[in-house]
Amino acid sequence: MAYDNACKYLAEKFPESFIQWLLPLGPPTPVEVLKTELIQEPIRADSLTFLKAGNQILHIEFETRPYSEPPLPFRMLDYYVRLKRQYGGSVHQVVIFLREIVSEQVLLSKYEDGATRHPYQVIRLWEQDPNFLLSSTGLLPLATLSKTNEPRQLLQQVANQVATIEETKQQADVLACSQVLAGLRFDKKLIRQLLRKETMRESVIYQEIHEEGLLEGIQQGIQQGQKREAVSFVMRQLTRRVGELAPELEVQIQSLSVDTLEDLGEALLDFTGVEDLVSWLGERLS
Repeated sequence: MAYDNACKYLAEKFPESFIQWLLPLGPPTPVEVLKTELIQEPIRADSLTFLKAGNQILHIEFETRPYSEPPLPFRMLDYYVRLKRQYGGSVHQVVIFLREIVSEQVLLSKYEDGATRHPYQVIRLWEQDPNFLLSSTGLLPLATLSKTNEPRQLLQQVANQVATIEETKQQADVLACSQVLAGLRFDKKLIRQLLRKETMRESVIYQEIHEEGLLEGIQQGIQQGQKREAVSFVMRQLTRRVGELAPELEVQIQSLSVDTLEDLGEALLDFTGVEDLVSWLGERLS
């Protein structure tokens, strides 16, 4: 999934940046990135970072929506118990909501059931001051989703900061992650204007998406002016990801404009079931 991959890459590539942001401990502390597969059933958390000196684990969960099965609060409790059993020490958990959502679910910061109460930290990126995020290379892509009254200016600030990264490969990776995450908030034309793709082609994140052929296939159809090819391509990718589509869903997809088909081509990277497609279509066709 594009958003998940970008966030996971950032947390594992720049763990010190996330530690400084989410778990300030004073002097720099050696950081070890742990494997994300936990004992018992192979559940995977988005990012785990272990502070050896502080004997602490920072568990970061990136989310674009507050609903899941099992529910997010229960999952956080489950992760906590598994982490505690496997590694010991102190566990600090943070849920980072990427996309602005009007729902009481994004306000929840604990699991409660009878006498059981398990709290965790919740960060809603759209409420975060962008200044700290803009000052850290590893957090720049997240700054695209932070608090602002002037979104275009914020995106320009991110682009300017990315341009100052001297190491070419690192610049390409941060740029790719910035473009992926900015897609949750900004119009694609503006993203392409401010976050140019030429440098990004060297990025492992870009290559990951490119190799799947999702964006390339849709863009190729658009370039050839053949909406039918774009529809066909999206249908194939949806079938692979969520299974066979009901005839009424196929009709709705065929009615989409080329621009909306491109949006769907990117959004389906995050789909886990046909209900995600139904919800996505409902928002755009209502």
